[in-house]
Amino acid sequence: MFQTFGAKSSPEQGPPRLARLRHEIAEEGLDGFLVPRADAHQGEYVAPCDERLAWLTGFTGSAGFAAILNDIAGVFIDGRYRLQVRAQVADDFTPVHWPEMSLTDWLETQMPGGGNVGFDPWLHTVEDVARHGKTLGKAAISLVAVDNLVDRIWTDRPAPPDAKFSAHPLEFAGEAAAEKRKRVATEQPVVITLPDSIAWLLNIRGTDIERNPVPQGFLVLHPDGAADLFAGPGKADDIADHIGTAVTVHPVDSFLGFLRGLAGPVQIDPKTCPQIIRTTLQAAGIAVIEADDPCILPKACKNPVEIAGAKAAHLRDGAAMVRFLAWLDQAGPQGGLTEIDVVKELEGFRRDTNQLREISFDTICGAGPNGAIVHYRVTEQTNRAINPGELLLVDSGGQYLDGTTDITRTIAIGTPSQTHRACYTRVLQGMIAISRVRFPKGVGGQHLDALARVPLWSAGMDYDHGTGHGVGSYLCVHEGPQGLSRRAKVALEPGMILSNEPGYYREGAFGIRIENLIVVCPAAPLEGADAREMYAFETLTHVPLDSRLIDVTLLTQAERFWIDAYHAQTLEKIGPLVQGEALDWLTTACAPL
Repeated sequence: MFQTFGAKSSPEQGPPRLARLRHEIAEEGLDGFLVPRADAHQGEYVAPCDERLAWLTGFTGSAGFAAILNDIAGVFIDGRYRLQVRAQVADDFTPVHWPEMSLTDWLETQMPGGGNVGFDPWLHTVEDVARHGKTLGKAAISLVAVDNLVDRIWTDRPAPPDAKFSAHPLEFAGEAAAEKRKRVATEQPVVITLPDSIAWLLNIRGTDIERNPVPQGFLVLHPDGAADLFAGPGKADDIADHIGTAVTVHPVDSFLGFLRGLAGPVQIDPKTCPQIIRTTLQAAGIAVIEADDPCILPKACKNPVEIAGAKAAHLRDGAAMVRFLAWLDQAGPQGGLTEIDVVKELEGFRRDTNQLREISFDTICGAGPNGAIVHYRVTEQTNRAINPGELLLVDSGGQYLDGTTDITRTIAIGTPSQTHRACYTRVLQGMIAISRVRFPKGVGGQHLDALARVPLWSAGMDYDHGTGHGVGSYLCVHEGPQGLSRRAKVALEPGMILSNEPGYYREGAFGIRIENLIVVCPAAPLEGADAREMYAFETLTHVPLDSRLIDVTLLTQAERFWIDAYHAQTLEKIGPLVQGEALDWLTTACAPL
C-alpha cells in the first residue's frame, strides 16, 4: 500500500483549537500548558492518537514541542524544521529556535512574574521534569502535573493501536529472548518503556507505530530474567508460546497498580521513563535507582546474524534502488513527473522484491527548492513538478525481516549547474571522510562529526542536522544511543549501524544530501602501528552516486580512488541482481571517473 499524503492539521485549524486549549488552561487555574510530540512510551515515533502537537499546531515534524501561554504559543523546532514550520503553522504560533533557546529560558522571559505551567506526566521524562523544574523554580515558575488538556478538546481523537504483536524468528534475531533477558537483567526490577527495547528483548515486533515494527507496552524485567509485559487487550495473544511462561502478560491499565506492589528498589532510565512512573513508585514508598535502559547498548551492537541480515537487506534494497534510478534517469528529463509520482514509483520497486514489510519512513522527495526542507514530506498541496535542470533529493528506506535500510541520493535532472556540482562534491567529500576514517576504541560520534563538515566549512557552508543516526535491525530507522553528531557522546562499538549523511541546503533553490549506512567493525591492522585497538566503518549501502554532479577537480587522489572502488564494488554486488536496462544503467553509472 502506498504511503498517504496529507497533513493531520492545517494552519487555519490551529487558532480555534488554540483558543479552546487556552480556555481549558484557565479552567484548570494554570498559566500555561506544555504539548510535546511524545507518548507514554517515550519513543521517537508516535501513533495517530498521540499526535497532539500536530493536531494543535499543524506542525508534523518528528521532533519538537509547544509551550502554550495566555498571550503567546511557542513551537520549538530544531534546524531540520525551520522552513517546514513556517509553512505548517498559523501566525498565532511563534516558532522558537531550539535548542539555541531552551524551554526554561523562554518561559522565564515570557513569565517574568512566575506562574504555574501544566504538563501531562505520562508525556515528559523524569530527566526533563527534573531539569526544567530545578531551573524554573528559581524563577517562581512551577510545573504542575495534570490530566492532558489537549485530550479534553480533541473530540475525534483516534483510538489507540490494537493490532496484535508477532514473533521475530531466531533466524533473524540471532539470540534467543530468554538469553537476552538473563544477559541484561540487573540486581533489581527494571522498568522498560521504549517500544524498540521491548521488541528487542522479547524478540517480538508490532505495527503500533507506522513504518516502525514496534509493539507498544510496558515491561518489568526481574533479576532472574523473568518479566511482566503490560499490553492492550488481546495484543499479546499470538505470542504466548513464543515468549514462554517466564513472561507474564497483564492488562496495560494494571501497570501502575503493579508498580505499587514491587519490592524496591526499582530501576528506571530517567532519559526515557515517564515522570508518572517515578511519582507512582515514590508515592508507594519504593526506592528508585536511575540507570540506563539495559537494552539500549546491547540492542545497538548487532550480533553476527543481524549484521549478515543487514547486508542481505541492503543488497536487495540496492537492486530496487538501481531499478528506480535507471527509470528516473530515463523519465525525469522528459518532464511531466511530480514528487508524488517518484515516491510511488520507488515504493513499487521495493515492493517488487516481495520481501518488503513496510517502508522505513515516509519517503522524502524534494525537487528544487523543496529539497532544501530537510525533512520535507510531499503532500497533495505541496506536490511539485520535477523540472530539467533541477536537483532531486530522495531519502527513503525499507523494512525487511532481516534488516532496516535508509539511503539518500541527490540526482541531477538533466544538466546540473556548476554550483550544483561544487556543492554536491563538498558534501560527497564529507561522506567519504567518514567512510574512510579509522579511530581508536572509546571515540564517540561527537568526535567524528566534524570530519564530514570540513569540506563545507572550508567554503563557508554547513548543515543544521547531525551527520548520522543509529539504525535498528528490523526496528526503528532512528535508533540510539549511537550517532554521528555533536551530541553523540556514546563510544562507538563494533556492530553499531549508523547513517552517514552530510548535506547542504540552499533555501529557495535546492537541497543536497548523500547517505549510506555503515557498520562499526575492527580496523584492519597497519604495518608498524602500535597495539592500540582501532575501529573503522564498513559500508552497507551499494547504490551508485551521481557522477554528473561530481567536480573531479575538487577531489584528492584518495577521494577519487574511494569513489572508483565504491562503484566497482557496487557493480560487483548489485550487477547480478538486476538485468536489462537496469544493468546497462548500473554499468554506466559505475564507470571510473
